Amino acid sequence: MRRRLTEGVFHGIALLATLALLAALGLILWTIAAQGARALNWTLITQPPTSGSYTEEGGGGIAHALIGSLYLAGGATLLALLISVPAALYLRVYASSWFAGAVRLLMDVLWGVPSIVFGAFGFTLMLLVGLRASLLAGIITVALFELPIMIRAIDEVMTMAPRELEEAAYSVGATRAETAVRVIMKQALPGIVTGVLLAFGRGIGDAASVMFTAGFTDHIPTGVMDKAATLPLAIFFQLGTPFAHAHERAYGAALLLVILVLMTSVVARVISARLGRYSVQ
Repeated sequence: MRRRLTEGVFHGIALLATLALLAALGLILWTIAAQGARALNWTLITQPPTSGSYTEEGGGGIAHALIGSLYLAGGATLLALLISVPAALYLRVYASSWFAGAVRLLMDVLWGVPSIVFGAFGFTLMLLVGLRASLLAGIITVALFELPIMIRAIDEVMTMAPRELEEAAYSVGATRAETAVRVIMKQALPGIVTGVLLAFGRGIGDAASVMFTAGFTDHIPTGVMDKAATLPLAIFFQLGTPFAHAHERAYGAALLLVILVLMTSVVARVISARLGRYSVQ
């Protein structure tokens, strides 16, 4: 009787916590959707600001921030991927070494560091090398922010690759490098895709790490040395004005950002499910 009562209490607490979480999430999405649906239209998405100021009604759209976000998050994710895959492969192949353990601990620590710290580091790095606020500086900073996320996500999925396949590869004379690339990486491909898209979603929605590094502009960047606007900063600056039409554009940008993150999550699940069919469990 006591065990059933205890189980019922914990079941009720878990159910209430789940319902509270769903209610909070639903309230957030409903608020953004209700406020942003009025402003989200083709003009808002495809046109940059025409007046040079968010304080004027009918001042164009947020295409500059949308394209800037895609450039910045895409470039940062690509740069982080070029570093993360070799690093994760090393952690998998040399999993028992003290250095691999230290790197995992460092990545866990960096995962919890607020993004504003990465922004401050990026700003300091800019001053040291003489780099001004630009798309390139933002890409480097966001890549540093995405690195621990991507490395740990890829490392975790690589640890789930069957050890039997690795041992079979060694038994036929494969080297550690060949085993890592041809066996482990192939088995971990669904997780790698998921980790990449997860990092992309975090990168495109972050504001603090690019506030002082990518700058802000009303123009679409044409080169890596140009300043780049982002959707989070566009939302921040427009909500900071006392004008109702600027607030509407901000909520429209917020709704667009939510849609982009949602699409990224859906694509990650679909690709992971399709690639997972070819992995050995």
